[in-house]
Amino acid sequence: MGTKVLTMLEPLWQGFPPVDPLAVSGSASRTLPARYESVRCARAFTRETLQGWDLDDLFDSVALVVSELVTNALRHAILAAPELPDAAPPARLHLMRWSSRLICAVRDPSDDSPVAGEADSAAESGRGLYLVDSFSDSWGWHPLAGAAHGKIVWAQFRLP
Repeated sequence: MGTKVLTMLEPLWQGFPPVDPLAVSGSASRTLPARYESVRCARAFTRETLQGWDLDDLFDSVALVVSELVTNALRHAILAAPELPDAAPPARLHLMRWSSRLICAVRDPSDDSPVAGEADSAAESGRGLYLVDSFSDSWGWHPLAGAAHGKIVWAQFRLP
């Protein structure tokens, strides 16, 4: 994994049990254009990546979480923010695997923190972070370090 990626993902190491970022056994990343079709692309990318890592059994839960994280990034950080400069980086999906965990992280250019809505089963939206919390082992977010604008929202899965 490149030094630039390690630096950008540095906030992910905060709050986790000690782990050597250089001990990542698998890492994959994909830029996501500012279109809702990116959710489908993120799911396909997740399926291909998990198959390559022999983690097919986790696909349903991981894909649901990835879908929610990408949808939130698009809806709340990219498509709803016309004030972002054209040069603002698009959303980016990162999948990282260690021997005992998988982390899905979505970077977006907004500095706003994610806000969990009420889990109203009758509502058509607002349940995304509730689902992330329900299907992953833990989740959180961190602002990007340094001069970069944006944040990383991550979810962790323990591996069998």
